[in-house]
Amino acid sequence: MATWRLSPPPKMRCRNERIRSPRKPGNQEQHPMNKRFNANILRAALCMVCAAVAPAHTALGATAATAAIVAPHDALQKTLDRFASAARPGTLGVAVLDMQGSTGWQVNGNQAFPMMSVFKAPLGAAVLDRVDKGELKLNQRVTITRDELRPGRSAIRGAFQGDRMSFPLADLLHAAISESDNTGADALLRLIGGPQAVTAYLRAHGIHGMTVDMGEGQVADVFRNLGGAASPPAGETAPQRQQRLQGGLQAYLSDPRNRTTPAAAADFLRKLSTGALLSPTSTQYLMTLLNEQVTPRRLRVGLPAGVTFADKCGTSLTVNGVTAAFNDIGIITWPDGHRVIVAAFLMASHASREERDRLFADLARAIVAARHP
Repeated sequence: MATWRLSPPPKMRCRNERIRSPRKPGNQEQHPMNKRFNANILRAALCMVCAAVAPAHTALGATAATAAIVAPHDALQKTLDRFASAARPGTLGVAVLDMQGSTGWQVNGNQAFPMMSVFKAPLGAAVLDRVDKGELKLNQRVTITRDELRPGRSAIRGAFQGDRMSFPLADLLHAAISESDNTGADALLRLIGGPQAVTAYLRAHGIHGMTVDMGEGQVADVFRNLGGAASPPAGETAPQRQQRLQGGLQAYLSDPRNRTTPAAAADFLRKLSTGALLSPTSTQYLMTLLNEQVTPRRLRVGLPAGVTFADKCGTSLTVNGVTAAFNDIGIITWPDGHRVIVAAFLMASHASREERDRLFADLARAIVAARHP
């Protein structure tokens, strides 16, 4: 059996990691839209929040973090409402939590959204909890067989040789969280006993509204819509394939598994950032992995230089111009220690990739203007 090292474990440097100018995106798919984002609405939202003065707040206690919402006349609340309107016919859910005063805002914050790869953040926490307990070690090797390789960009797939290989646990964590490697994520799920182990970990720490029920292989099966078959039917035409994938998209959107509310995602990040989930060493380790995630777009584009952003994105396939899930959750930290948590989920969007990226970047700019101008 071959062994491999994908990359060194992350260096403990999350406090010093700074937002850099984002890399230019590569080739981005462009999809037809039934309805485009209203740019005037977004511009008005940004102007409103930049001009706001001393908005009224509602405090979030430790037990109320997933339910609080501020007064309807609050400027940031109005801004979030406008962003949700601009995202239609898709559904935008956002939860914002300012850790300086524990103040929160949300739009569609208690609606369940499909996570896609966002689930890899709580997965990482559940794995590191086992490390804290001495049940796992970062340098132990984990075996992956060829039939356990998953679709999608993957350093593990690229390095794979023969029928089975073993990888250090630290490398699988980096691959799954920083690079969103599907093969690495499913290997971690198997290691801790399956998706239900992540949900049990979340419930044990008082996080409700976030549920992990399936791994990346099962998610791919829902989208492929093959009814249990290993491959598409022989002779499938292009229109038949599109019809099959359209059915898979609808099946995924109606599937209650692997869902979270934005409020629950923000609560997870709050507890992670305050050390309520893991040891100090493991907390910093996971924050570093999130800081090092390779997706350069979305909320990161709207953040000012000098801040850190520990985040995890999630993205579904786009079928016939509709993207089932387009998400980003993260912790913004300024050099003065001020932290703001953002959990943003966009479901069933008809926007192009460029427009979705711009929506998230503008959302980040609006939040920064309101909370740390």
